[in-house]
Amino acid sequence: MSFSGIVKFLIGFVIAIGLLAGAGIAGGLYFITKLTSPPEKPIFANEKNANKVKPVAAKVQPPAASTPKATEVSANTNTPTPISETKEKPLEPGTYKGRVIWSSGLSLRDNPSSDSERIGGVAYNEEVVVLSESDDKRWVRVRSEDGSNEGWVKARNIKRVEEGEQAQASNQ
Repeated sequence: MSFSGIVKFLIGFVIAIGLLAGAGIAGGLYFITKLTSPPEKPIFANEKNANKVKPVAAKVQPPAASTPKATEVSANTNTPTPISETKEKPLEPGTYKGRVIWSSGLSLRDNPSSDSERIGGVAYNEEVVVLSESDDKRWVRVRSEDGSNEGWVKARNIKRVEEGEQAQASNQ
């Protein structure tokens, strides 16, 4: 074997090792990227219509003297009494309002466990009523404000809404 044959062999060997190493690194980075990105939020059958954007009506202040307010006639006195325009139901004792802080929303589960069945979902920044906590305080039972969905979510994904925040949110 000549000196030029040995040099060609060594150059080919180094190039082959470089190609294999480069392919291995590229493949590893591809799979690491795929495995570290969070999955998309699942859309359940009962929330297909809930994700549509509802139009927001402009708030218009009516003139004070020109529009009559709705009234209700009392059965005993026959005198009209004003009806409040927004009746917010008071919360049951031991419950409070919370807001979803997990950016991709939450899956409602039928039991306080990651292995339990998914029964619905709650969108990001949606207000819910927190009904109870699990014994280990890691899960909370929530109900949507309209009462349509009820289930368990991780407690760390819900932030308690204080009274001042509720009033500020309703004024906007």
